[in-house]
Amino acid sequence: MTDVVGVYPGTFDPFTYGHLDIVKRALKVVDTLVIGVAQNSGKHTVFSNPERIDMIKAELAGQTFAKGKKVIVKPIPNLLIDFAREAGASVIFRGLRAVSDFDREFKLCVMNRRLNEEIESVFIMTDERFQFVSSTFTKEIARLGGDISTFVSPAIALKLKEKFGV
Repeated sequence: MTDVVGVYPGTFDPFTYGHLDIVKRALKVVDTLVIGVAQNSGKHTVFSNPERIDMIKAELAGQTFAKGKKVIVKPIPNLLIDFAREAGASVIFRGLRAVSDFDREFKLCVMNRRLNEEIESVFIMTDERFQFVSSTFTKEIARLGGDISTFVSPAIALKLKEKFGV
């Protein structure tokens, strides 16, 4: 039996409990999940790609996944669809929180399908506990010294506090 591989791309700046929820749920569908950490020129990230990759790996090291399930964390150095093909993925996972997410993700899905129709896009609705959790909100709350303990792990909260000097 062949290993079913999926890709979950994002900037993950920082990696939230909502992201972790999508990882766990995607692993119900695939055997191997490659988390692709993107350097998005349209977004100003607080953490560098290597920092984000290290934080995600540390977060996942403490997780227990079903037997035979694997998670790999890598930078995305090229087009997402090429990254997915090179990873041997048959599916790209995207998390959705609200209708506004769908509009953007739908456009990306159509473009990816045009570039490679062999790789499917699968949208996973975020658990209602995390619907309004976003990396952007989390960073802003952390920057202003607010409590982000329900959005990110203690380790990531500490790294954000260090970055913002709060």
